[in-house]
Amino acid sequence: MAKLYLLLAAFLGGTGVVLGAFGAHGLRGKIAENLLEAYKTGVLYQMLHALALFGIALLIRHWGEKTSLLVSGGLFALGVLLFSGSLYALAFGGPRWLGPVTPLGGLAMIGGWTALFVAALNLPK
Repeated sequence: MAKLYLLLAAFLGGTGVVLGAFGAHGLRGKIAENLLEAYKTGVLYQMLHALALFGIALLIRHWGEKTSLLVSGGLFALGVLLFSGSLYALAFGGPRWLGPVTPLGGLAMIGGWTALFVAALNLPK
């Protein structure tokens, strides 16, 4: 799983840079300011959680495949898909039913951080 999470971290980090650059240079003046802000929020959370996944991959390599670490990484990846993905889609005129998907992604991210907290509590000194 460490390799999978490292691959996901690299993919999310790389695509986050591309999406951020596209938003800064290709979307300004082309979509409403509130949609551009939502888009930027999606990029920010994608980048932060790419780094979190990188950390999870390192922890798994160091301490092994602890359940809470595996759950944390999975929830981070799901959170990015739902949270950032729905914000990107909404910025490009996606259906309004995607609006309620965004907080579900946020809940997944919170769950990932909670699982990481549990992992920290249970790891050896």
